Amino acid sequence: MDKPVSNSALLGQGVLRGLNLRQEEVERTLLMFLVYTLASVGLVWLELSTVGLFLDEYGADKLPWIYIASAGMGSGLGFVYSSLQKVFPLRRVIVIIFVMMAIPLFLFRWGLGLSDIKILGLSIQFITLFLMWLWVEASYVLNDLNNSITANQLFNIREIKRTYPIISSGFLVAGVISGFSLPLLLRVVGLNNVTLVSGVMVLLAAGILFYLSQRYGQSFPDSTRWTPDDEEQEFSTRNLRGPVLGYVIPLVSFFVIAEALYVLVDFQFFSQLEFQNDAGGASGIVSFLGIFEGILSVSQVLTQWFGSSRLVERTGVFVTAIVLPVGVIVLGTFSLIGGITGLFSVFVGFVILRFLDELFHYTLIETTGAVLFQPLPDHVRSDIQAMVNGVFEPMSTGVTGVLILITLWLTRLILPNSSETQLQSQQGLVFVALIILMALVWLFVVWLIRSQYVSLLVRSAERGRLSVSDIDMPQLKRNVVETLKKPGEEADKRSCIELLSQLDAKNVGETLVPLLGSLSPSLQRQSLEIMLDHPNPAYLDEIRSFTHQGNLPPEVLALSLRYLWLTETNPDIEQLRPYLQSKVDPVVRGTAAALILRRGDREQKAAATNTIRRMITSSQERERVMGVRALGEADYLQGLRLYLDDLLQDESLRVRCALLDVIASTHLEEYYSSLMKALSYRSTRDTALQALVRLGNEAIPLLVQQASDIYKPDLVRLQAWTALGEIATLEALDTLISELMISWGTTRRNILRILLKIPQDAGIEGVLERVGRTGVEILIEQELMFIGQIYAALLDLSLEKPVLSDSEDSDPFELLAPSSPDLQSPQQLLKRALEGLETDAIDRCFLLMKFLYPHSSIQAASFNIQSHSSSNVARGLEILDNTVDIVNKRALISVLDQHSILEKLTNLSDLVSYQPLKPSDRLRRLLEFRHFLSDWALACCFHLARNARWSLTAEQTLMCLRHPTGFVREAVLAYLKIASQRALIELLPMLQNDPDRLVAAQVEEFMVQLGVK
Repeated sequence: MDKPVSNSALLGQGVLRGLNLRQEEVERTLLMFLVYTLASVGLVWLELSTVGLFLDEYGADKLPWIYIASAGMGSGLGFVYSSLQKVFPLRRVIVIIFVMMAIPLFLFRWGLGLSDIKILGLSIQFITLFLMWLWVEASYVLNDLNNSITANQLFNIREIKRTYPIISSGFLVAGVISGFSLPLLLRVVGLNNVTLVSGVMVLLAAGILFYLSQRYGQSFPDSTRWTPDDEEQEFSTRNLRGPVLGYVIPLVSFFVIAEALYVLVDFQFFSQLEFQNDAGGASGIVSFLGIFEGILSVSQVLTQWFGSSRLVERTGVFVTAIVLPVGVIVLGTFSLIGGITGLFSVFVGFVILRFLDELFHYTLIETTGAVLFQPLPDHVRSDIQAMVNGVFEPMSTGVTGVLILITLWLTRLILPNSSETQLQSQQGLVFVALIILMALVWLFVVWLIRSQYVSLLVRSAERGRLSVSDIDMPQLKRNVVETLKKPGEEADKRSCIELLSQLDAKNVGETLVPLLGSLSPSLQRQSLEIMLDHPNPAYLDEIRSFTHQGNLPPEVLALSLRYLWLTETNPDIEQLRPYLQSKVDPVVRGTAAALILRRGDREQKAAATNTIRRMITSSQERERVMGVRALGEADYLQGLRLYLDDLLQDESLRVRCALLDVIASTHLEEYYSSLMKALSYRSTRDTALQALVRLGNEAIPLLVQQASDIYKPDLVRLQAWTALGEIATLEALDTLISELMISWGTTRRNILRILLKIPQDAGIEGVLERVGRTGVEILIEQELMFIGQIYAALLDLSLEKPVLSDSEDSDPFELLAPSSPDLQSPQQLLKRALEGLETDAIDRCFLLMKFLYPHSSIQAASFNIQSHSSSNVARGLEILDNTVDIVNKRALISVLDQHSILEKLTNLSDLVSYQPLKPSDRLRRLLEFRHFLSDWALACCFHLARNARWSLTAEQTLMCLRHPTGFVREAVLAYLKIASQRALIELLPMLQNDPDRLVAAQVEEFMVQLGVK
């Protein structure tokens, strides 16, 4: 009886489902969220206190110099981070970075008290505040970078899609906590001591990171980061051509303008805040910023959790992308009017602008930003993203700082006699106008991106990678219409139609129906086939008009008829009668007959039945083929079933293949055995495979029975597994995954490959949902344990350096080591067989790792490790060390490294307990794992036992005598002839009718030799 699930357990499962987390991810996710939150709380406190102190002491006119100085900060910090990874392992680097962030915070407190000491005319206090502001910016970069890298190490690419939104929201939660708690903190510790508290918070985050690096040590590479000089990818616009370059330029401009606009709003917000708070002092500024940050962060959390994804889903990426620039234009104009007319202060406008910019910059823009890189080719996408984030955005900050300085200088030059109040007001209006102008340019850039974005999608027609929410569907349809109308390659037009069907299959007729008359016959056929998947009565009149055009190809006319009479609510079937005449092309005639059989009355169905009967009994192959295809479209075969047996024996392969489709489409259960037989023949295999896939879940028991039959040829079993993978329903996935967990060898390898090939990563996600990451790791452990047994056999059977002698046998090594080199000796054959098993097990390990990590990384590691170059092997191992985070990573890497067998076996000691055995004992131990051995390795074991005259157990011998592979039975019989002739004499009569002719001949020979009757 199952144990009832407690309410708390149900609640926990509900929370996990709501957060889209799996149980094994909870601890890592919560700890990373805590790290991000603690560090961000400390940095927000530091930022707000720094801003307050700086504005109070030195004013906002010094801010442009900070923007300029921080321009090179991003690339400089990237260089520092990269250098540390070359000196220390990554698990140490992530902790060192946080400690480095915290140490200056304690030193700043000392510098804040030195206002009287000056260096080069600048007080230590000013230098400290300047450095504090720069360090705030640097720390934000380091915090984001460190948390991102750590998360990428702790989670694989599929886990991080679920976990990182929760982790990254730690920054927003930190804004809420730090904003509302800052006024209280000022009362408790004072403004100057906030840096000390911030340092403590960062150190607490470092402590949690240290625990994570120890608790999940397998997630981090032991070695320092390896980047070969000859393989460093250098990005250059010279690698970009045509439409890609035309897309990259506005794409880069999008992020550059976003950053510049952010800096302008940031500068004027602080300038106006300083101007409005002359008498309030630093504490007043900091308290205001704390409350502002708290309210802003609450809004950001709510927007990110509940608004961003829904807005993108309902309005599309580009509508979402223009929300911020449009809002800036509206609020900027509002502020400009208020400032000119004097209705309200410019400060009010900039507070709202700052709120709007911060709110949408870190929610909507961050959400849509990643999608905008999707149309770029894979080989340049990551380079361009790195350039945008690491070079162009910091550069934009510095250039904007220079622009601010120039604007301030010009306004002072134009208005030399204005008071400070008037100058501040006028400068505010100038910056508002500049912000509005920049937002207008931003809108224009978004428009450029949208047109180029859709154009690239239409050109590449990358199937299945994007959803409807990722693009502007009206714009896509306009581009498709334009591409289909103008002259061009038919392959490009076919790709356009295919892309449109992938993204908006239900409404594809809206675009394609008006164009049918102008398309080529092949495109007309493609369009109608797609439209038949989602028929819409709204287009009946247009399709009917298209059907009445003259000279339509038979295939196109047949599809048009199907669309009309399957979509029409009350069709006039009598109008199909003329198409039943013998002079009509068989394609159209067969389609009309099938439609009448489906929707006609008794008399009409009789006429259609006669038409199809004449077609399937015709002497012309095309008539028979089209007649059989018509059977597949009919709801009821009626009396035509009588002809199916004859058609299955038809001399025409096309007729037989067409009938296989009919069996599937009409679900003729009594003929399912014919489908399974057809799967065994090369000529009908592909058609039978597709027919079984069409049956869906109905075919699963048949396919499992075929695939599990060890007496079937491997190729036939593979086709059955392949069919299950192509069915790809939940039931089919459950079946494949269940078999994966209990299968071994070739079967496991085939199932793994099939699951990996299922589109949209459905097989990968299915495995992870059903058995989890832990289940995949268990399978890898099984492979490593099997490899350990192989190594033990190689050592103890003296296939490598011998460990023990076999005292019970007379000089066995002399028997196994012939005086002249003989590569065909049983010993060498077994060695090569076991080495092949090792290779197969390693191959399965790589396949299993593809369920957890990016295919490209695992494939690159596999390719390098399989080469004969020691430098390539080292490169492959380094890739694995930086990618894999399974518990037994060290054992896996040791197996793949160029160590001796004994060293590898030692490194597998946690999985395999090795004790040297005598050769005969080791061979018997190896045969205990006979279910995991290949057929050839099993045969070699018996050949070696026969040659060395070692005894094997009766159970091992009898079980292998029933083996489905002939040469294994042949090896067992040869062994028995030497080991136990009496047992062989008893068994020979039962083996006379062996299905393998070689085994049968061997049995007959032995019976003659031994005088068995």
